[in-house]
Amino acid sequence: MDKKTLLVGLGSFLLILTVGVGVFLFATPASFRGTTYDKPYPTAPEFELTRSDGSNFRLGEMRGNVVLLFFGYTSCPDVCPTTMAELKQVVSELAPIDADQVKVLFVTVDPKRDTPERVQTYVGRFNPAFIGLSGTEVQLDKVWQAYGIYRLEVPGTTADNYSVDHTARITMIDRDGNMRVSFGFDAPVENVVHDLKLLLK
Repeated sequence: MDKKTLLVGLGSFLLILTVGVGVFLFATPASFRGTTYDKPYPTAPEFELTRSDGSNFRLGEMRGNVVLLFFGYTSCPDVCPTTMAELKQVVSELAPIDADQVKVLFVTVDPKRDTPERVQTYVGRFNPAFIGLSGTEVQLDKVWQAYGIYRLEVPGTTADNYSVDHTARITMIDRDGNMRVSFGFDAPVENVVHDLKLLLK
């Protein structure tokens, strides 16, 4: 091999090495696809509600996990079952070790009909690990306000046959209890999975 060929080869190698190092050092970190919260990230408001077995649930107990929080109701004809089916798919696309570190919480906006048992039965149909929560209207009203949840009962043909208009948003809470990302109704599953994996890293 002559000297010229050697120098050309060495020069090419150094160029490739330099480009590789530059990409590694200056590459833009992966960004979230959902709506992100500004820094400093807001702490998710603490709340205490009731599980299906009658025990108290505190959001703070979820520290160390990533939480997907959704507000809905079991008589919802479309938005809620669609969202829960999406969350089922999201969790199913994670590796088992990651899925164990994700907690899906469903908080009712219809305490008149949604007992803790009824809520848990509802979410359990999508995934037995999902957690359904209810409480008194006074308890829940504080939670709705803390998370900016709009709700309005719309009268039906009978007293029990009403619907509830409500905010349909998935809120993603990181391991430290901070609100990081939110998704509106019918967000692509791949986007939710993408952002969830970023928080699980």
